[in-house]
Amino acid sequence: MLSVLAVDDEPPALAELAFLLEQDEHVGQVLTAGDGAAALRLLEQQHVDTVFLDIRMPGLSGLDLARVLARFRRPPAVVFVTAYDDHAVTAFDLHAVDYVMKPYRRERLFEAIRRATDAVSDARAAGDDEDDETISVELGGVTRFIRRSEVAYVSAQGDYARLHTADGASHLLRVPLATLEDRWAPAGFVRIHRSYLVALTSIEELRADAGRYTVVIGDTTLPVSRRHTRELRDRLVRRAGGTR
Repeated sequence: MLSVLAVDDEPPALAELAFLLEQDEHVGQVLTAGDGAAALRLLEQQHVDTVFLDIRMPGLSGLDLARVLARFRRPPAVVFVTAYDDHAVTAFDLHAVDYVMKPYRRERLFEAIRRATDAVSDARAAGDDEDDETISVELGGVTRFIRRSEVAYVSAQGDYARLHTADGASHLLRVPLATLEDRWAPAGFVRIHRSYLVALTSIEELRADAGRYTVVIGDTTLPVSRRHTRELRDRLVRRAGGTR
């Protein structure tokens, strides 16, 4: 599932782009920014997989922003969207994965999403080991190193977080749950309750009973709060649709 940032200085065009992106089953989250500076501020706080970027914007143009993004340690895939075709050569010199003309055609935009999905998948495959964060935990005076990919879910324990791995072990980490939520969101971790953060890939079942939902992870059943239910269901359905 792609996390996407749409950038356009024209509000109607930005709203249309965001709406169409949300219709694609490969897209899990759509963020928006009204100019290049706002996009950079957002990207300082959150990683996205793909940026759909208008070329002609006041101040920091789309081409300028693409040059900045190329310097990121994990640069997002870039799709340029524009009403003009005179920057196509420059766009591909900047390694854009696609160049979509306005007004948007749904099928053409979805084709660009497929290309972005392929580019992101290739980048993830090449960088899985590098991007899989290593966490040091202590138990009885012994420091152990585990990988983020080993973590099935995280529970809040006071001001700290307890990591629960797929093999049934648990480790206390002196980091607040909210910090892990922000840091691990690009890796597919989602908040389901004020006390729980789970890896979407670890969820085996989503159960409903009298309007209350729970998730099953191995031998563990965790509650899903009402405020997180809809987002979780959407993420799971979209993920299932994207893997068919």
